[in-house]
Amino acid sequence: MLNYKPVDQIKPEYFQKYFSCGAVKHLFKVASGIDSLIIGDSQILGQVKEAFEISEDLDFTGPVFHRLFETAIKVGKRTIKETSIGEGAVTISFAAVQVVEKIFAGLDKKSALVIGAGETGELAAVNLKDKGIGKITISNRSIERAKALAEKVSGEVIPFQFLNEHLHNFDIIISATSSENFLINYSDVFTAMKKRRGTPIVLMDIAVPRDIEPAVRNIDNVFYHDMDSLRIIVDQNLQKRRNEIPNVEKIIIEEMVGFFSWHNTLEVVPTIKSLRNFFDVIRADELDKIKNKISEEDFSKIEDMTRRLIGRLLHNPTIKLREMAENGNNVQKVISNSIILKELFNLDSSINNEQNSEKK
Repeated sequence: MLNYKPVDQIKPEYFQKYFSCGAVKHLFKVASGIDSLIIGDSQILGQVKEAFEISEDLDFTGPVFHRLFETAIKVGKRTIKETSIGEGAVTISFAAVQVVEKIFAGLDKKSALVIGAGETGELAAVNLKDKGIGKITISNRSIERAKALAEKVSGEVIPFQFLNEHLHNFDIIISATSSENFLINYSDVFTAMKKRRGTPIVLMDIAVPRDIEPAVRNIDNVFYHDMDSLRIIVDQNLQKRRNEIPNVEKIIIEEMVGFFSWHNTLEVVPTIKSLRNFFDVIRADELDKIKNKISEEDFSKIEDMTRRLIGRLLHNPTIKLREMAENGNNVQKVISNSIILKELFNLDSSINNEQNSEKK
């Protein structure tokens, strides 16, 4: 059950105010990921979808709101498909895994050890699992947290106190703890490499301060990366994403034009409908006057002819009104023309009569 706060408890600094085009553009930017803390974050689109679904479940949406969010979701999908805004690792954990992928041709036959079950370690473990790692093991000071993460990624657990005894069993080691001292020293890795008989090993130190002694990079067949080298990769990828923003903005503008073209037609649709109804009422009234004066066959022919006649008479006005409405530059002109049509044919009265009939 949702808990709502009284209006006087809602803090205005948590809200941003937009009007018309500004509001639509903001929503499209959010859905595309260019307004995110992490540029191109694809998870944001999922959050937009979820927010829309909640609003629909609570009956907070109408036709305009529905069309608006459908278009916003379309913007997000087009952004993913037509641009590179979501490509390249922009988090340290994901960058570490992408570097591992470049070192090894495939991960399906490789084993990995993730040291640390905090947020950073969890992201690294999940990314490894998503990339199809052959085997994954978790080690953490808290055995409960290690077990919880291992269960999440279908992995195993090594007790933290026996960590260094098992280093040689892994092709990839990613360390992300909050330890103040080195967990893995030069001698630990040197001993592990002897047991591995020179088989390459990747060490990713994504902890601050460092978990692994940097001197291990001097050992043969040891591929060592730390926060400094990974941050360079992240910064390069972030710049690539920033370079894609103009392409995303083009998609946003295209979809804004499409949305407002549709929205502008809402001004004329009731007028077009009532205009057609107005002529249909006259046609029906006149047909009714001659219905009993001619044969059924002749009446059917006249009825069909008058229907086609009304259709041809109203075809051009209908098309022109729609075209003018879809062109955003003519909104005021469309509104003026709609008002003129209503006054010329007394359409407001016609609409009221229709609504009263429907109520009865």
